[in-house]
Amino acid sequence: MKNNHVTACITGLLLLLSWANSLAHIHAAPKTVPIPITLQSLTVTGKVTDDMGRPIYGAHILIQGTQRGAFSGPTGSYTLEVTPSDILECSYLGHVTQTITVAGRTTIDFTLETETTLLEGVELNAGYYSVSQKERTGNIVKVNAKEIDKQPVSNPLATIQGRMSGVDISQNSGIPGGGYIIRIRGQNSINAGNDPLYIVDGVPFGSSSLGSAIVSGSIIPLGNPNPLSVLAPEEIQSIEVLKDADATAIYGSRGANGVVLITTKKGQVGKTRLSVDLTSGLGHIAKFPKLMDTPTYLEMRREAFTNDGFSDYPFYAYDINGTWDPDKYTDWQEELLGETAYRHSARLSFSGGNATTRFRMGAGHQQETTVFVGDSKYKKTDLQASVNHRSEDGKLGLDLSMGYGYEDNKLPGFDLSGQARNLPPNAPTLYDAEGALNWENGTWTNPLSLLESDYLSDRYSLLANLVLSYRPTPALEFKTNIGYNDMRLEESRTSPHTMFNPAFGLDSRSSSIFFNNGGVRSWIVEPQIGWEMTYGNLALKVLAGATFQGEVTTRLTQLGVGYSSNALLYDLSAASYHSVLSDTRTEYRYQALFGRINLSFGDIYHLNITGRRDGSSRFGPGRRFADFWALGGAWIFTRNRSIGEALPFLSFGKLRGSYGTTGNDQIGDYQYLDTYSVSGNNYNGITGLRPSRLFNPDFGWEENRKSELALELGFLRDRIYLTGSWYDNRSTNQLTGIPLPATTGFTSIQSNLAAKVANTGWEFELKTVNLDKENIRWTTRANLSIPNNELLEFPGLETSTLADTYVIGQPLSIKKLYHSQGVDPQTGYHNFLDYDDNGIIDVNDRQWIADTTPAFHGGLGNTLTLGPWEMDLFFQFRKQDGFGMQYGGIQPGSMVNQPIEVGDRWQEIGSNAPQQRYSAGFDPNASIAFDRYRNSSGTFTDTSFFRLRTVSVSYDIPSGSTMDCQVYLQGHNLWTWTALDNGTPEGISGFIPQPRMLTLGLRLGL
Repeated sequence: MKNNHVTACITGLLLLLSWANSLAHIHAAPKTVPIPITLQSLTVTGKVTDDMGRPIYGAHILIQGTQRGAFSGPTGSYTLEVTPSDILECSYLGHVTQTITVAGRTTIDFTLETETTLLEGVELNAGYYSVSQKERTGNIVKVNAKEIDKQPVSNPLATIQGRMSGVDISQNSGIPGGGYIIRIRGQNSINAGNDPLYIVDGVPFGSSSLGSAIVSGSIIPLGNPNPLSVLAPEEIQSIEVLKDADATAIYGSRGANGVVLITTKKGQVGKTRLSVDLTSGLGHIAKFPKLMDTPTYLEMRREAFTNDGFSDYPFYAYDINGTWDPDKYTDWQEELLGETAYRHSARLSFSGGNATTRFRMGAGHQQETTVFVGDSKYKKTDLQASVNHRSEDGKLGLDLSMGYGYEDNKLPGFDLSGQARNLPPNAPTLYDAEGALNWENGTWTNPLSLLESDYLSDRYSLLANLVLSYRPTPALEFKTNIGYNDMRLEESRTSPHTMFNPAFGLDSRSSSIFFNNGGVRSWIVEPQIGWEMTYGNLALKVLAGATFQGEVTTRLTQLGVGYSSNALLYDLSAASYHSVLSDTRTEYRYQALFGRINLSFGDIYHLNITGRRDGSSRFGPGRRFADFWALGGAWIFTRNRSIGEALPFLSFGKLRGSYGTTGNDQIGDYQYLDTYSVSGNNYNGITGLRPSRLFNPDFGWEENRKSELALELGFLRDRIYLTGSWYDNRSTNQLTGIPLPATTGFTSIQSNLAAKVANTGWEFELKTVNLDKENIRWTTRANLSIPNNELLEFPGLETSTLADTYVIGQPLSIKKLYHSQGVDPQTGYHNFLDYDDNGIIDVNDRQWIADTTPAFHGGLGNTLTLGPWEMDLFFQFRKQDGFGMQYGGIQPGSMVNQPIEVGDRWQEIGSNAPQQRYSAGFDPNASIAFDRYRNSSGTFTDTSFFRLRTVSVSYDIPSGSTMDCQVYLQGHNLWTWTALDNGTPEGISGFIPQPRMLTLGLRLGL
């Protein structure tokens, strides 16, 4: 029996070694051993080229069944002695082997087709040009339509969240149409903009929201609705992000913070097809913070008054003086934020075409509600159309695309999250016996009164792009890109008198409304010329062009107060008081020359040189123009025959690097001019002006120097593909305010500061095909980013107004806090470190550094296909520190509910507890201590998370006809593991988090 086991083991080992040896020889050429030549031999000569006609150097021509052969030379030519009946086998790494029978011929040429692997055929959009995945010299990451369509989200930025290395995206809230923050390889600028450049079908798409914080800041965080929400993710073919200098320098100043390229779907060659996509989904808040119940809350309140020396409760302490029911309990989070949000959408598209003309037209409509009580509703309608035409001789080309989007958003004027968290659990019921709002005899502010305030917004977006091209020869192309974008926002927020306590005796004369109307109209014209040449193993591509761009931005913010009736609220002419809060119109002009030279040698070495000369109207006459450039190179070392033979386990290997400069002019318009503003004061009936900015003709560009080194490795014909990148970005000549003496009448002047910010880090991406059979396929994709941000230099920081904000050697995202030393066992008050040892705790002791920069972040996805079934799971993760619920919170013991952990508090002398003694606000020492604590290290905690971001399960229903039918179930934000005990690790405090969504869909194709 033992012998049988030994024999089986030996047999298995021999089979394993045989299999490993066969793998090792997939790309390794057999050794050539000369054998005697027969008398009937003849000499064969020929040339080996690839499918593009380029000579292949180092191809192996072998006489089949022997070990005799030859290698092609630099021009692709070879010479070999054969017999008339021999069969020649020609092979070269990365190409399909070709066999030809000699049949007495003396000249035999080989044309080798490129071998298709996971890497081959992947085209990346680099903006002004496209490049294959294998030949790219820059860092470009991509998410395609297949991944986008599996996500039940309404903003394009949400579709790439966690899916790209080096791209950090966070969602401010769960409000439909809300804002996002995106940072590509960190924050480069201290004071100027850090948003990337968005390009949609070749047209710049403004990142400015046009929103006003006065109008929308109470419902949308920062008053910054995201403009990209008007785009429909279902109409997007791909999203590419350009990160390093090689990829972004051709965009010059506009590419300093990275470039996001969005390409919409286009028609395909084939019969005309009709596609219908219907979805219906529902969602709710996945997790609420754990707050005190009524007994625990009342215990806190009573103890607070006792600690403050009160035995009787004041008349306004309605929660404990008997006015409110002490046995009542309401979970206000469930009551105010516990509604189910519904999302429904319908989409229709036509597409088709032939070899010369392709077309596509798609339209969609979406409706979505919120988790708030009430009738909030978000609507979005979009229309996308494109035509692509080529003349029969292929010389003339026309590509036209147009997109129109409209958003109609009706929300409460205020987010109810703050009320849901703060209301006492024994507060009165929302409605009285008659169904009207219950004010409980004026003892509380009914939270539903905030629903009397409405926030309305209408956003319109029109985007059009026309590309005309002409190829007089296959090597020469003239092209012009013409684009136009018109975006408008109309928003308002009402404050009718009905939202206030009737005990105040107010009427419509106290009602008010805010209006904000904004618009951006921009155009762009980019003439270009491209030329290509191939000479032997050398391939040359040259691109030159110019950019002419103009933009006009308008914004009008108004206030109306006092109406004869609330029915007239939206008519400003009916207001008794009308004020124009802001009325601006700015113009921006941009011009540039750009070029690119790309050299490839033997499909082994690739060199990419890009340059751009930019001119911006945002700078003074002497500083308007600047030059930006980049140099990128790649070496596909597995194309080298000797290396390929030495590393047979590698199917692909590339080393690439880049270095270059980009700029930044995101500082607003007219910043270099001395400007004046309306003072609002009248003198003899004339409104006066006041100076608001000083002239600085030397105000110039920020500059960002970017370096990168990367290694790309493919194993098993690229079934395992790994990329590792290291980058170092240095941003200098920072645009910021230089402090001025008070005698000048100005606090600062806009200027360039010799401050330097560094962003360095590592990025890794992994793609694998774990299983690939006839009806089974399993793939994995993962990415990991390890960023580091640091302020390297800042001359005069200690004496500037930013001394309390930044520290040299620390990230830009830090906050200076008090250093909590716990609760004093004797007094029961929070203690803090006295940094300057002067015996006094004051603002000078806010020296503890809280770093909110992520230590690392990334994503992990798996796709499993079983015949007609497909399941996709994607996880997002982040390691980061942040602030807990008590950061900026209200003192425990006040008439405000608290997180349950506040119950672990100091109660008597000598006790040790993390929370200080309760106080109702009458103990000044307790109030001062807590005010410091809520801005201390005690509120800084681990906010890391691991989230099941999306799940998609689909089934293709078999059909005997040409109709395609698929049903699918998708989930978003389904489960989150976090070290944060209370609340959610993402978003802004006081606003609802992302909801958990489930969506059922039906997709038909005819």
